Amino acid sequence: MTEELIPAEPTLQAADLIRDEARRAPDKPGVYRMYGEDGTCLYVGKAKSIKKRILQYAQGRFHTQRIGLMVSLTRSMELVITASETEALLLESSFIKQLKPRFNVVLRDDKSFAELMIRKDHRAPQVRKHRGAHTTPGDYFGPFASTWAVNRTLNTLQKAFLLRSCSDSVYESRTRPCMLHQIKRCSAPCTGLISLEDYAGLVDEASAFLKGKSRAVIARLSDEMSAAAEAMDYEQAARVRDRIRALSAISMENSVSADGVAEADVFALFSEGGQACVQVFFYRGGQNWGGRAYFPRVDRTDTDPEILAAFLGQFYEDRPVPRLILSNVRPHELELLEEAFSMKVANEKGGRKVEIARPLRGDKAALVDHALTNAREALGRKMAEGSAQGKILDEVCEAFGLDSRPERIEIYDNAHIQGTNAVGGMVVAGPEGFQKSQYRKFNIRGEDLTPGDDYGMMREVMRRRFGRLVKDEDAGEEVVRPDLLLIDGGAGQLAEVLAVLADLGLDDILAVGVAKGPDRDAGKEHFFMPGRPPFMLPLKSPALYYIQRLRDEAHRFANGAHARRRSMDIKRNPLDEIEGVGPGRKKALLHAFGSAKGVGRASVADLMKVDGINQPLAERIYGFFRPSS
Repeated sequence: MTEELIPAEPTLQAADLIRDEARRAPDKPGVYRMYGEDGTCLYVGKAKSIKKRILQYAQGRFHTQRIGLMVSLTRSMELVITASETEALLLESSFIKQLKPRFNVVLRDDKSFAELMIRKDHRAPQVRKHRGAHTTPGDYFGPFASTWAVNRTLNTLQKAFLLRSCSDSVYESRTRPCMLHQIKRCSAPCTGLISLEDYAGLVDEASAFLKGKSRAVIARLSDEMSAAAEAMDYEQAARVRDRIRALSAISMENSVSADGVAEADVFALFSEGGQACVQVFFYRGGQNWGGRAYFPRVDRTDTDPEILAAFLGQFYEDRPVPRLILSNVRPHELELLEEAFSMKVANEKGGRKVEIARPLRGDKAALVDHALTNAREALGRKMAEGSAQGKILDEVCEAFGLDSRPERIEIYDNAHIQGTNAVGGMVVAGPEGFQKSQYRKFNIRGEDLTPGDDYGMMREVMRRRFGRLVKDEDAGEEVVRPDLLLIDGGAGQLAEVLAVLADLGLDDILAVGVAKGPDRDAGKEHFFMPGRPPFMLPLKSPALYYIQRLRDEAHRFANGAHARRRSMDIKRNPLDEIEGVGPGRKKALLHAFGSAKGVGRASVADLMKVDGINQPLAERIYGFFRPSS
């Protein structure tokens, strides 16, 4: 149960505002949010007593200069009262994940994990990959840390248990077994080649295998193989043998030699130089289902226990929590985390306790040490890549006269075929590589454009992109301006870009044209900048290679968007655009003339012979395909 409190008077400044908030705050658990002058969330915190915590800020009792800076930037606060500190912890994690405040430890690259699902709402249950909420009735197994891991396990299940993976519509329409049955990947319940009772037995065996009972499943299959061999049914014995081999291979590859690790997530935190890596591995049913490295946003003053506690709270905010969590660091407020996770699990699956442990010896400690080795190596690779990337960006600064390393580079390219299906593509890159979530495509739709007018296309893209930026800034929304624009083109395209930026009052953004060299040879690019004659970069310059990669990515993205638009246009039937031609008449016309092209060649008299086509409609159809007649 939460209760939103009225925020403090926004005109107050920093310490005065916080003192005013402390005076009105209740002595109850809850979550507080601190906002800056532009309305951006600076920090989200939770407390057993909001009043006492805010009083600490009001009295200037800061642990670090960073917290003091945060308080000095605060211009408003919002409080939420909760029923308990445990509920406050869960709410705090949710707010941090949603708002990504500047002064919190923030989990980044938070992608969902794939799972395997065996459905329970069909007479012949289907096995398939799944992401997202558990809305379909069935058994869910996961998480799998990579698409490769889940695909490999799915293939094994198909080989070993012959479960169907087709959709219900395909299942219902089959009259003959499909190719998967021919290659021994499905038992074909759709055509009755296996009874539903026997198929249910295969489903139960697959569930048991995924729950860690692989030895029992393999033992039953071995008995079945022996019985078939004794009965001289050697083909059946060979089929069962192949199933055993598939199960044994994946069991040995993924098996965990650790007692009591039937279901656990293993975390290892390694921090150095103001950066941190958290490596996680997933163990389910006695098998290792893969892992992933995370690089949360941290500050040098954050301690390892604080980092791990914040990370775990955000990591499990929208994921199921296992029975056991192992780590190399004892997280801050461990007991509170255990209570919060146990409460979350009780709400989702019924009561069971969640344990967070830091093993010091034995098999479990070996699993944590293995994760720590991976975390240390992953952070080392990232720091090395970051150092190399920094040197490249320094060269870009030198080449283009920038004052500091660009945090956001936007690269633009257009794609079309003789002016049709024109698309503009925007690719974004920064110190950490390509930021694919920031990519944008622009369907060129200017009615006054001459087909193939590259200058006009670039002008439209720039107006739409930066017109929106200016509008958002005027509305007080948080936007990030690019530090550098790279335009695929020469002096003409650059002139159009500069004109648009000047019209919008954004002429302080640096734009550079990148023109392909003679014969479009890579390495002979010419660069165009305002106030400078065209120039080239040294052939082996790392900055040149970097810009080529950026340009190629923009080219790939724009061409892909153009191809998808062209494909959709090809699929669109011209008959859909004729008023009075609905699905029934469209079907009748295509049946009579074979295609839309055939309809276009037909005379009015021929069109009137089709059921449902009268003379006015026939003349409308005839005129649609002959607009000049």
